[in-house]
Amino acid sequence: MKNIESIDRRLFLRNMVMASAALLTSSAWAEILVKKGDVKIGYSAITWGGKDEQAITDLSGLGFRGIQLRANTFAPYRTRVSELKDSLARHNLTLCMFSSGNVEIDPAKLQSTIDTHVAHASFVKALGGNALQLTNSLRPKDRAPSIEELKKLAQVMNEVGKQTADMGVQAVYHNHMNQLGETPEEVDVIVQAMDPRYIKLLLDIAHYKQGGGEPQDAVIKYKNIIHSLHLKDTKPVESKSGYKFVELGQGRVNIPAVFESLDKIKFKGWAVIELDGVPDPEKSPLVCAEINKKYIVETLKYPLG
Repeated sequence: MKNIESIDRRLFLRNMVMASAALLTSSAWAEILVKKGDVKIGYSAITWGGKDEQAITDLSGLGFRGIQLRANTFAPYRTRVSELKDSLARHNLTLCMFSSGNVEIDPAKLQSTIDTHVAHASFVKALGGNALQLTNSLRPKDRAPSIEELKKLAQVMNEVGKQTADMGVQAVYHNHMNQLGETPEEVDVIVQAMDPRYIKLLLDIAHYKQGGGEPQDAVIKYKNIIHSLHLKDTKPVESKSGYKFVELGQGRVNIPAVFESLDKIKFKGWAVIELDGVPDPEKSPLVCAEINKKYIVETLKYPLG
């Protein structure tokens, strides 16, 4: 009888251990993985093509807690900031990034460039945000940009960043196809010329991949200056550009490797899902957001909140 009781106890203990291991390999293990990186997932309203109220409603409904708005909101809401701020609060959304637009490198346009982005930074601050994205559309059509042009961009962004920093708003540089900073080599010239006290890097993983680089390597390389990310995918198509940006997991970007790199550097910040437009005509911005959410939550095992 004692032998039977001993066997029963051993079986019970073995089953308990197995059950605990099963829990650890599912939701509990996912929670441990999340704590290593602490990546906050946001979503850009750009896919809605200016219908920002709908974007706010849709993204809140899907459970996202951060939203990126664009400079198109500045004019209609600059005198109605409280209205937009209240809308974000009602929908439990944080302004995690603001697209401030282009930076000019023409010396004659320096002051107007600074004034534009400083005005946007004031708007961001009033909305409760603290980050401002800078891009440019100055890539020469018939040649690669010169080292001097790339460094000049960084110098102007440094000047913008000095003034936004005084307002408590961090300026960040967004690498981009068809702009200054298309290839990894160009991005590196710009980043090396950036003053990390005033300007940091928003790494767009799909633009970086399309430009010829591996974004998971860039995360490690720029760990001391990376502030945030744009998440999207890219795949080849038969078109003038030869590619198009698509939802996460639909293209060539090794997204799990990117998140592994974020874990390695113990990244804590916003990773904003961004699609410039709906990649397929039968889809809607909401459908694209649902696809992206599914990838984040089910494939990567990262929560939105």
